[in-house]
Amino acid sequence: MEAKEIAGTIDHTILSADATVEDIKEKCQEAIKYQFASVCINPNYVVLAAEELKGSSVKVCTVIGFPLGNTLSEVKAYEAKQAVENGAQEVDMVINLGALKSGAWDLVKEDIKAVVKAAGQAIIKVIIETCYLTEDEKKKACQTAKEAGADFVKTSTGFGTGGATASDVRLMREVVGQDMRVKASGGIRNKEAVEKMIEAGATRIGASSGVKIIRGQEAISDY
Repeated sequence: MEAKEIAGTIDHTILSADATVEDIKEKCQEAIKYQFASVCINPNYVVLAAEELKGSSVKVCTVIGFPLGNTLSEVKAYEAKQAVENGAQEVDMVINLGALKSGAWDLVKEDIKAVVKAAGQAIIKVIIETCYLTEDEKKKACQTAKEAGADFVKTSTGFGTGGATASDVRLMREVVGQDMRVKASGGIRNKEAVEKMIEAGATRIGASSGVKIIRGQEAISDY
């Protein structure tokens, strides 16, 4: 794949707890220069990112209930609503992992639906955190996200015990079909890994080292 084609799939990500204003500005300028799909930042930086990216084709993406997923649905919904009002166009929410592992699938679905409703026209990506799930749970999580009206399922937060694998992406694609998109994130450090994920069915890549990836270099980041 050409560098430009790869760039268009990448959510250029900075979710570290100590990210500064200057760090966010730098990510935004890189995203504009290389034409990444979006910049993914924590909610407190949505206003800043929206201002930095104004007039460009790069979207503002943020995270909700991040990184554990066990926030109250009402809080997730409020967080999503505020983020969209502040300029976010895409929302990556963490599924309620505690409810999922407990088999409380109705709660899991309602949690996603609450965010979908609160976010209006924004794109919703549901992070299922595959590293903690069995094969059956991965399938059920994807199906539940689809039924709840989400636009994407996403492999990982990058804060768990593992990241994206081609086999997980392939499984997720099989479950959601062609009506929904798949985002691979976590541990994707080079161009070859991106191509492998896309071949497996991913349409978006989450990575903090997008610049190195499209330059053909090896990144060391976990995300």
